[in-house]
Amino acid sequence: MTEMQQYVEDILAYVEKKDPQEKEYHNVVKEVLTSIVPVLEQHPEYKKHKILERMVEPERVVMFRVPWEDDKGEVQVNRGYRVQANSAVGTYKGGLRFHPSVTLSILKFLAFEQTFKNSLTGLPIGGAKGGSDFDPKGKSDNEVMRFCQSFMTELYRHIGSMVDTPAGDIGVGGREIGYLYGQYKRIVNSFDSAVLTGKGLGYGGSLARTEATGYGLLYFMKEMLEDNGQSLQGKTVVVSGSGNVATYAIEKAIEFGAKPVTCSDSNGYVYDPDGIDLALVKEIKQVRRGRIKEYVEKRPNAQYHEGCKGVWTVKCDIALPCATQSELDIDGVKALVANGVMAVGEGANMPTTLDATEYLLEKGVLFGPAKAANAGGVAVSALEMSQNSERLHWTFEEVDERLKGIMKNIYRNSKKNAEKYGQKGNLIAGANITAFLHVADTMIAQGIV
Repeated sequence: MTEMQQYVEDILAYVEKKDPQEKEYHNVVKEVLTSIVPVLEQHPEYKKHKILERMVEPERVVMFRVPWEDDKGEVQVNRGYRVQANSAVGTYKGGLRFHPSVTLSILKFLAFEQTFKNSLTGLPIGGAKGGSDFDPKGKSDNEVMRFCQSFMTELYRHIGSMVDTPAGDIGVGGREIGYLYGQYKRIVNSFDSAVLTGKGLGYGGSLARTEATGYGLLYFMKEMLEDNGQSLQGKTVVVSGSGNVATYAIEKAIEFGAKPVTCSDSNGYVYDPDGIDLALVKEIKQVRRGRIKEYVEKRPNAQYHEGCKGVWTVKCDIALPCATQSELDIDGVKALVANGVMAVGEGANMPTTLDATEYLLEKGVLFGPAKAANAGGVAVSALEMSQNSERLHWTFEEVDERLKGIMKNIYRNSKKNAEKYGQKGNLIAGANITAFLHVADTMIAQGIV
């Protein structure tokens, strides 16, 4: 074991000892740090400046009580968080997640990952993540509004357009962002529209923001495939999820000539051999807020299956996990490889487990890692902030063209640095190295802070 490999092992041991219960956080730190050992070997100054020790400690973690009243007049209490991981490159930036699974470990993992993802965009944004164990499913609009108002009554102290600019994530869509922004504006008495992104178009939102993560994923995949002598044309695609990322990944895949045949929600998945009817999915999920099993009522050739794991047994050329973290495990990737998958692109945040990722790389499957492949959402969030600062609205085409350029650059820079540091073909290492160099050099320039 080299000196730098031992150094990384020591940091990982420190993180696990410090917070032994935070398994999700341990995994993301391990994934990033082990991939940058070649950089540390060539640049020992990063060890001298204790960059890794500083990176693994968030700059700030805020945890707070969120009391609210339901429609029955009963008081409910949830827990709110904001993890501000790193602001070396720019203002903290990252989504808010409202879901029962939210814990500090998950948010630390997401904030750490967000720091590197945001760095890859080349835009001046640092990394953060936040949210609550509140579940908006089954709640009335008034209950969601009261919760959001209570949540923002505490969160507003820790955010601002030059400090921290949250966005949406799982459970936080346009409705929730509207309620959160309304309460923020009411408290601070200022139309500081750049404080939140993912807003409605009538009050500072950006065209193409809703589509950005899904579109960006396909722009990345198109670049990767074409660079390897392949294309999306005529390919069968398996997609998990049915939220914004999955919906617009399906939309762009169809536009590029591919045939998506699945989508899912937390209860199960649908397989449509004729190709997913996207208009029907949008009606079910965006209009009716229904369950994906309703899809088969209007598509006689489609099949609905309880449970989500089976989606990876569907034969395909390309797999796009777009639902949630750790959804694609070793059994899933073995099924995909056995069925001849050629490429996997992560639309969700780290949806592929570490052992599953290693298996895909061993088998020579082209792999687009989340921090690179799904960076389109946060990239357009940063573009929304730019428009807010200029008090302008760019056209859909302007935003989309910028998004294409950003995703192409992310792929090219990740590929270049993977090759430079002896990791040819490994875009996970390439993305981590590219982002690490940017953040680490900026931290050194700013002193010991």
